[in-house]
Order: sequence, then C-alpha cells, then structure tokens
Amino acid sequence: MTRARGFWITAPETGEIRDSVLPPRTGDQVLVRSLASGISRGTERLVFRGQVPQSQWDVMRAPLQAGDFPFPVAYGYAAVGIAEEAPPALLGRRVFCLHPHADRFLAPAAMCIPVPDAVPDHRAVLGANMETALNIVWDAAPALGERVLVIGAGVVGLLAAFLLARIPATTVTVIDTDPSRRLVAERLGARFAAPDSSPGEQELIIHASADPNGLQHALRHAALEARILEASWYGNKPVPLPLGEAFHARRLTLRSTQVGAVAPAMRGRRSHAERLALALDLLEDPVLDALCGPMLRFEDLPACMAGLLDPPPPGVAAPLCPIVTYQG
Repeated sequence: MTRARGFWITAPETGEIRDSVLPPRTGDQVLVRSLASGISRGTERLVFRGQVPQSQWDVMRAPLQAGDFPFPVAYGYAAVGIAEEAPPALLGRRVFCLHPHADRFLAPAAMCIPVPDAVPDHRAVLGANMETALNIVWDAAPALGERVLVIGAGVVGLLAAFLLARIPATTVTVIDTDPSRRLVAERLGARFAAPDSSPGEQELIIHASADPNGLQHALRHAALEARILEASWYGNKPVPLPLGEAFHARRLTLRSTQVGAVAPAMRGRRSHAERLALALDLLEDPVLDALCGPMLRFEDLPACMAGLLDPPPPGVAAPLCPIVTYQG
C-alpha cells in the first residue's frame, strides 16, 4: 500500500493537502516520488481563484488532473521525481511529468519523460513552460534578422525570448511594466524596454502578458504585414481590441498559439512526448536559473499559494516560477 499526499483547491483561494492511498501500479505505469514541482502563476492563478469559464472546463483540464472544475480540484503540470517503480527503461531515473502537486503519484509510462543529467531538479520543472515557448516559436516561424517584440516578461514570454534570441541577426526586445524584469531579460540575450519606450514597428510580436492592454500595444507596434502571436490565456476576461484602426491597412495577422496541439509546421514530425523531450534538452543552459524561485516546502503550499499568485505590492518583484520541494 502506497500513501500519497496531494494539494487540492477546495474553494476560491483556498487549498489543503489531502492524504490518499494509491491503487496498485499496473505494468504500463510509473510510481513517482516527487523531488520538485513548479507553479505556473498565470494558469494556476485562474484555477485557484475559480475563474476558469465553464465553457472551457474540458479544454483547461490538466492531463492528470484530479477532481473537476471549479472545485475541488488538484491542478498542476510541472512535476519532477524519481521513478521508484517503473518499466526497466525508466526505473530509478529522474522523470518529468504533467502532474499536479503531490509527493507521490502514478502516471502512464508514456507521460514520464527522462530528465537530462545536465538539468537539475529545480530547472527541470520549467519543462512545461519551455514546451509552450517551443511551440510558440514553431507557430511563429521566425526569420533571420527579424525584429521581434515579446510583450510580457513572465516565464513563458521570457523562455520564448530566450529561444528567439538564439536566431542569428534577430533583435528581440522584451516589454514589461515591471522594471525588475530587465536583468532577467538581458541575461537571456534579449533587450528590455518599458511600454512607453517600446521600439518602433516590429515584424514578429509575441503577446504573453495576459493583459488586454498588452495586445493593444502589439497592434500599435506591428509593422506592415507583421504577425502577432497571442499566447495569453484570459479565462473569462473580455478583451477589447481596436481593429478599426491600422489593423486592416497594415494587413496584420493575429493568431492564437496554444500548447495543446503540436504546431502545424512540426505536426506529424514530432509527437507530444518528443516535443517535451526537446524542451527538457533546451533547459541545460544554467542562465535559465534566473527564472526559478522562490523555493517553498510542499507542506507550506496551502498557506503560501495565495501570496505566490497574487500581484506583489508596488516596488516588489513578482516571482517567476515558484518551486515546490518535497522531503523524504
């Protein structure tokens, strides 16, 4: 008999750790002992506050979510752990899995992707975010030498900027209202600017701020026939857009990008598992440690989750990817 503890959201901005007994493992499953898990502040904020629209309950389900929206629900998708019981190819290895926050869990072996030796636990929890950023770049199809604007210096926006800045002769600028994001953006190889000092017309714009003002900013700074990739998830928030101004005259393209499906350019060439494995390989660069933290114990998650997800006081930098650590 294997006991497990998991974090459940039971009401708006209320969570608790629940005990359970896992069923016997089947031959195609892995028993994982968690080492770390990451909190995706954008998506998990909507879930924690009960702001997932009913029309999107099926779309928003995490792959191994327990419970149902709105509550009670165990939600999350960034777990790293040791395969304690598993098929031989995975036994004893560190794996990444799209699983909610829990100290032990069962998952299909096909969903447990080995973590490269060069990627430490705390950085490996960025796997799901890097997979999203990778899919954004595949959808964007950037060209050498393009001027690129990334609006929103959250984890996904910064990871997309990190990948785009690796393309030769490409100028990548990250826009955010939080000046503390400058150092992180520059460490990742991008420029940084406040919204009021945004560069001129840009050929490719990635919007990842989850703020309608950011998408309006994208429209104002798009060059002739520019592509705007909308990577934000707004939940039930309406988004007004000035599509009666320069949108048509500039022949702009506005399209959504979402990680649920492999980008068309790579669909049929890479499976979901192969895309996630590539994302984990891309986390080998130690500079990405700038995105990780703060660290907190799993036992402290019910008391700390609201504070981690709420906007910080003025002048205080918001955390990027809080890391939950597990003992024993």
